[in-house]
Amino acid sequence: MSELNHKDSICLFNMLDSIEKIFRYSEKFNSADDLYEDSKAFDAVLMNFIVIGEMAGKLSDALIIDSQDKIDWLKIKGLRNIIAHNYFGIDAEEVWQIIHSSLKHLHKEVRKLLDLN
Repeated sequence: MSELNHKDSICLFNMLDSIEKIFRYSEKFNSADDLYEDSKAFDAVLMNFIVIGEMAGKLSDALIIDSQDKIDWLKIKGLRNIIAHNYFGIDAEEVWQIIHSSLKHLHKEVRKLLDLN
């Protein structure tokens, strides 16, 4: 992987910040229903997923191409679109599963891209 440009670095750091916020906002809950019942926490989680998708959309083509075998950028941007355009139809269980499976992988890969591991 080549050296990151400034814009990509900023976007990746913003993504990392949002991922870590999602972990903090959701850590005290034991289930998707518990998270959903706390509307502030659920809204904060969804907003940070939107930020992650927005930042993914601003990454350079070179970075996307170089990292697409490790990170599914299309799914990340797609989730942002689903949340932004179908906010009241969001499935809390699906969000919960993403937090506890896919988001950990994204966190690890973004840290690698930023050379923080």
